Amino acid sequence: MGKVVSSTFVTLDGVMEAPDQWSFDFFSDEAGKYKHAELMASDAMLLGRITYEAFAAAWPTMTDEDGFADRMNSLPKHVASTTLKETTWNATVIEGDLADAVRELKERTSGDILIGGSADVINALTPHGLIDEYRLMIFPLVVGSGKRLFADGLAKTPLTLVDTKNLPNGVVNLTYHPAGRDEA
Repeated sequence: MGKVVSSTFVTLDGVMEAPDQWSFDFFSDEAGKYKHAELMASDAMLLGRITYEAFAAAWPTMTDEDGFADRMNSLPKHVASTTLKETTWNATVIEGDLADAVRELKERTSGDILIGGSADVINALTPHGLIDEYRLMIFPLVVGSGKRLFADGLAKTPLTLVDTKNLPNGVVNLTYHPAGRDEA
């Protein structure tokens, strides 16, 4: 059974929107290695429409020597959207109930199902207990405004810290599992 992994860049004030505007100054070789390992462990991606469209506009033309771009481009993508009708870039639009579709996706996937960004997807799946791991890459910066990772009104959701890694430039990776969930 697959594991749904939410991997998000977040500022100290909880903003996850537009990391291309604030994260690059803090990136390091260690951060790159972390993201590379994370992508290589994934069998599929789960994205919201906005993240999908941004990724699909950029990634198909990218290349690199370590295989990151090839992996990013070749992974199957599942897009949560009620407005998107056509996809490219090895993607399909999820039809019907998102929670039901993700349950089915977990059943037919053996590796990680990586959610990159996509706060609306995270907020839709969290109440259903469908996210198995939350990976937060916390950047030492306050941006003051923007879409926050967790929406107002989300029910109390206890999490257990399972890993912490300090990276150069003050970035911290925090990994959480839903509290009380047995480790696989």
